[in-house]
Amino acid sequence: MNVSTQGLLGLLDTFLGGAFSKASIFALGIMPYISASIAIQLLTMALPYFQKMQKEGESGRKKLNQITRVLTIVVTLVQGTAYLNTTVPDEALLVSRSMFTISSVFVLTAGTMFCMWLGERITDKGIGNGISMLIMIGIVSRFPGAIYKEFVSRGSGGILIFVLEIVALYFVIMGAVMLTQAVRRIPIQYAKQVVGNRVMGGQRQYLPLKLNAAGVMPIIFAQALMFIPSLGASYFAEKSDFASNVATIFANYTTWQYNLLFAVLIIVFTFFYTAISVNPQQIADDMKRGGGFIPGVKPGQQTSEYISSVLDRITFPGALMLAVVATLPAFASLLGISTDFAHFFGGTSLLIMVGVVLDTLQQVESYLLMRRYEGLMKSGRVKGRTESVAI
Repeated sequence: MNVSTQGLLGLLDTFLGGAFSKASIFALGIMPYISASIAIQLLTMALPYFQKMQKEGESGRKKLNQITRVLTIVVTLVQGTAYLNTTVPDEALLVSRSMFTISSVFVLTAGTMFCMWLGERITDKGIGNGISMLIMIGIVSRFPGAIYKEFVSRGSGGILIFVLEIVALYFVIMGAVMLTQAVRRIPIQYAKQVVGNRVMGGQRQYLPLKLNAAGVMPIIFAQALMFIPSLGASYFAEKSDFASNVATIFANYTTWQYNLLFAVLIIVFTFFYTAISVNPQQIADDMKRGGGFIPGVKPGQQTSEYISSVLDRITFPGALMLAVVATLPAFASLLGISTDFAHFFGGTSLLIMVGVVLDTLQQVESYLLMRRYEGLMKSGRVKGRTESVAI
């Protein structure tokens, strides 16, 4: 059974490798777990109870993981019921609607829990983050088919255009890598301390503030809200020509009005998510307790204000670049590229693929360095979360 997916549903279908549109056993995939993880993460930033649990170390992490798993089941039950009621028509049922819904919700929940278990096993026994790997595999699984359709649609006379599209995709990927890896390093000087007969400290380290600290979350949040204008205007479409035009405009993701609102929402959510995920006051307090300070800036409140000002200055260009990447698929479609292939020119799919590949490479590189092996690349170590590894 094929289900038509557009907008946010199309985004979910892309993450799940087409399982959502085909109403398969793994139709919901790992997405309920992602939703539960985001909710727990936001609660950790907002509620003292979850903050305390996070600071308890390994025991606190296990409690948060258990709460996330329970919340995943709840989210799957709700999403599964809504999914079945909206995608499966009564004509396709051989049993009563209630019996079908109950049995199918259990099947969908079992599929989601299996995906969650598989992701955790990949994390524990393999390389990279298992949950992220599952999402990336779902996205990448569509790439060969998309590139084949684009090649066939161009025909023998459009080989040059197809090659130019591949070159353009290469530069877009390089831009996404730069956006993901770009950091603003703030120098931190640690005071010398005399411990017994030894002098400790005195090194200079750096505080890396990412240009895009919010990752792909602003795009996901903005994408979730973009259906509201079209849905709200559709209720008044029969009574008002203006409402009908609004519904038509925002139902098409290639219109300039859609992309303008989309870009504004991404910029707003980037500032919002960065503000709740990066706490300058906590960073300043941790530096003060560790005997570190920024040269020329007094420890404490002035350090917090300095970090906050730097964060504000780098967040705006990062938000603009993120908005550009998110709207690139619309421009690619307007230039005649097929819809399936255009989705790989930007947006959440591209950023997730780039982020997962970079994190996996960094983890492999750290394993090689710990075992005194040579790096993966002749040019040197992959720039990652650590500058050096103690042996």
